[in-house]
Amino acid sequence: MIITTIHRAAREIRAGKITPMDLLKECLRQVDRYEPRVHAWVFVDRDLALAEANERATELKRGFDRGPLHGIPLGIKDIIDVFDWPTAAGSKLWEQSIARADAIVVQRLRKAGAVLMGKTVTTQYASFDPPPTRNPWNPDRTPGGSSSGSVAAVACRMCLGSLGSQTGGSITRPASYCGVASLKPTYGRVSTEGVLPLASSMDHVGPMAQCVGDLSILFQTIANPGKSEGAIDGHGLKQLRHPPKLGCAGGIFDELATPVVRAMMTVVQGLLKTKGARIEEVALPADFVEVLPRHRTVMAVEAAAYHQRRLRRHPEDYLPKIRSLLEEGIACPAAEYARCKEHQAGLSQEMENCLQSIDALLLPATTSPAPDAATTGDPAFNSPWSYTGLPSVSIPAGWTDDGLPLAIQLIGRRFDEAKLLSIAGWCEAALDLNRREPPLV
Repeated sequence: MIITTIHRAAREIRAGKITPMDLLKECLRQVDRYEPRVHAWVFVDRDLALAEANERATELKRGFDRGPLHGIPLGIKDIIDVFDWPTAAGSKLWEQSIARADAIVVQRLRKAGAVLMGKTVTTQYASFDPPPTRNPWNPDRTPGGSSSGSVAAVACRMCLGSLGSQTGGSITRPASYCGVASLKPTYGRVSTEGVLPLASSMDHVGPMAQCVGDLSILFQTIANPGKSEGAIDGHGLKQLRHPPKLGCAGGIFDELATPVVRAMMTVVQGLLKTKGARIEEVALPADFVEVLPRHRTVMAVEAAAYHQRRLRRHPEDYLPKIRSLLEEGIACPAAEYARCKEHQAGLSQEMENCLQSIDALLLPATTSPAPDAATTGDPAFNSPWSYTGLPSVSIPAGWTDDGLPLAIQLIGRRFDEAKLLSIAGWCEAALDLNRREPPLV
């Protein structure tokens, strides 16, 4: 039987039922099964991973236990530096660009005893051009982007968790399309040092895994030190004393949602109410109507600030959609960028005020199920939280008639990931979704 969750694997390792080597070999068998058609990995460093798994097992025999990630196989998105591995970021010219140090998040995973399997596919420079990765539920559909390989690897049980990044919707959207859980933390809560930037004021690093409890374990490992309050259960989640009070919002979350997504939300709200959740309509700030174009402007300008000189030298190394984004940023007047930054600061504060009367916002995670593979999907339901920096947890919440995953997202207060994860864990248990294994073999 395939072990799919970090918390179960950690329990069975400590009970002596499996070893880190057993767990890694199980993941490698899944790589052999799925990877020829899914293309989730840039590379898998089998020899190094096997050596690390053996070392983790030896440490446990000596009584040295690094914690719940000890011996757990993970994937790392290929914009995040791992010592002595290339960070190609989807670039042909950077394929042999070897990192000379670990990113901060990788340092923390190593210290926690994780086994790093390899680099997962990103869309080029973490932007919008479609990746080689296929959606495990239907190869004709996109896995989403830009953290395409990270979510596909987790969905196929090729690793038990992974790291991705988000500047628009690049954690939440692909996780939702591929049927796994994700956390986009508060802006600044997880270090981006050693991570290739796209737009520095909106770049986030976050985890993907099979369940909310596993997200909590990964988040507590990679997050910058911070205060944690409340009782913690075996999955690393704070215990809720009462069912949550959730807010639902209209605007773009009604207007852009497809009928199947709106129907899913109706079912989800009904189920959560039967379990005791209180759900009420929340009015979004008036300035929210401008969030999508202003997010695009900030992303374009800040991406251009990083890439402009290299774009001039190597235009052949930029695919059409990232090139178009950079050209927008180069052409943007400074005054317009300044207005967008003012709007960003104002809306961030207004959203904080909006959340004061509820525990979290309950929203659809994507506008639709995964669309065709010619696109990476619409980030409209995710970009606002990258723009305002508020934390977001997404969890699978349903299936389409043709077997594609659907998901909800929960938006919480700044730097309150502990409570948001607990609410998401409560919702996950209340929905009790029937989990499936991807059919793509």
